[in-house]
Amino acid sequence: MQDWKKISLYGMAGFYILAGINHFVNPGFYKKIMPPWLDGHYALIFISGVAEVVVGILLLPVKTRQLAAWSIIALLIAVFPANVQMMINFREEQNAYLWIAVLRLPLQLLLIWWAYKYTSHKKM
Repeated sequence: MQDWKKISLYGMAGFYILAGINHFVNPGFYKKIMPPWLDGHYALIFISGVAEVVVGILLLPVKTRQLAAWSIIALLIAVFPANVQMMINFREEQNAYLWIAVLRLPLQLLLIWWAYKYTSHKKM
């Protein structure tokens, strides 16, 4: 595997592992951005945290990389409503960081593209 591909892969794995751990360290942050129409906010926060840690780990072995990449794409689509809710909350609060919440929306597309790079069967 080329060095930049290895760095990208390990970076993505680390990103999801750390993000997943953050769900357990700072669940209150995620609670604030949960859409009100969803039930069981804390359960969903912990489930998504576990999912992020698991997919981060599964990215590393070649045998599970493709499954992990597709799972990341599904996870990013599943959590998109929370990013929209964050933007709505920030707008209603006139939060100075609204621009960050707005930028998170297209960032999801970039993260999906990054994961898609690892959905191929070919070995990297």
